[in-house]
Amino acid sequence: MAWRRGDRGPEVATIRATLAGMGLLHAIDSVGVTEPETGSSLARTDAVFDADLETAVLAFQQARGLISDGIVGPATQAALDDASHVLGTRDLSYIVSKPMAGDDVAQLQRRLGELGFYTSTVDGTFGPLTHAAVADFQRDCALDPDGVVGGETLATLSRFSTLFKGGDVSSLVERERARSSGPMLTGKRIILDPGPSGSENPIRIETPSGTVTDAELLWDLTRRLAERMNQAGVEVFLSRPEAMIPTDPERAEIANAFNADLLISLRLDRHPNPRGNGIATFYFGNSLGAESMLGEALSGFIQREIVKRTPLRDCRTHGRSWPLLRLTRMPSVQIALGYAHNLGDLRILGDRAMQDTIIDSILVGVKRLYLLDEDDQPTGSLSVNDLIDYEQHQRG
Repeated sequence: MAWRRGDRGPEVATIRATLAGMGLLHAIDSVGVTEPETGSSLARTDAVFDADLETAVLAFQQARGLISDGIVGPATQAALDDASHVLGTRDLSYIVSKPMAGDDVAQLQRRLGELGFYTSTVDGTFGPLTHAAVADFQRDCALDPDGVVGGETLATLSRFSTLFKGGDVSSLVERERARSSGPMLTGKRIILDPGPSGSENPIRIETPSGTVTDAELLWDLTRRLAERMNQAGVEVFLSRPEAMIPTDPERAEIANAFNADLLISLRLDRHPNPRGNGIATFYFGNSLGAESMLGEALSGFIQREIVKRTPLRDCRTHGRSWPLLRLTRMPSVQIALGYAHNLGDLRILGDRAMQDTIIDSILVGVKRLYLLDEDDQPTGSLSVNDLIDYEQHQRG
């Protein structure tokens, strides 16, 4: 269900109350969602999704890196649910069947990170790593190490947080892992994720060798990229079999099981407006200031290499908290190679030579990541064949 301008009902009242609590919506009383006697917010059936609420939703979506359409669909609703939680308003614990999530969990992770107990991504989900970090903190503070964040743990955490401020520990850990693994591609483990297949409305792409669907194109590109990476000594895994259609959280779970160094997902943007065109690359980053440093670096390297070597329009790199980027334990990027409804993009993507160029650009981007700023060759100039020959020679 999606809520938009003109709708009314108790769900709209809840949306208004959440955005008002964040300071994004004023004059909440004007739509009759406040109880006169108590001042508490009520789910009144006459609450209206008006122009002011639409503006507030747009501001919220922009701040959270969501598609800014002013409509409260599933993604925006999930983000609103997360934003409604503030650290200290509820006890937090690890629930295996349905982990708790919200801005309060992200605040907890950041504070534990500043104190050196939590070194993973600030993703706002209370999983096993967060539970372990809480228990370690409690143990060091002579509290019951049950991993539950209640009043006593919060009070202790608050006292320490006023004394110590640290940096982004997870980024430091990411960089150290990359540095210690060395500059060679040989031995690296990379998950390749072909975009969703089995679409109910496949896009057909004309190529010199025939017509293929968008899903078939992405699968072929992924397969050939895997072969190219294998030549460079990379151990490659796919996130799914060709006939399987897992959800993004399931893809993340599969990727984590391989204990890989990186995940690279190939997608096509399916926006219906035919004027939309160009390539964009995404990494984990959210409005709470958390981001994957190596994910951002890798997305930049890949984006610049592809833009330099192909005619695709540069739509730049962006931080997003999408499940595939947020739930993977390794640096991950999602490449939107073009727009499936744009004829210009489809002509480029349907050309075999351009496909090979895109594949090589991705491999070069990965190599640049592990060089850790030690490579001074201009973007677009690194020869992939020379790179592969060098890797093979070093292995031999």
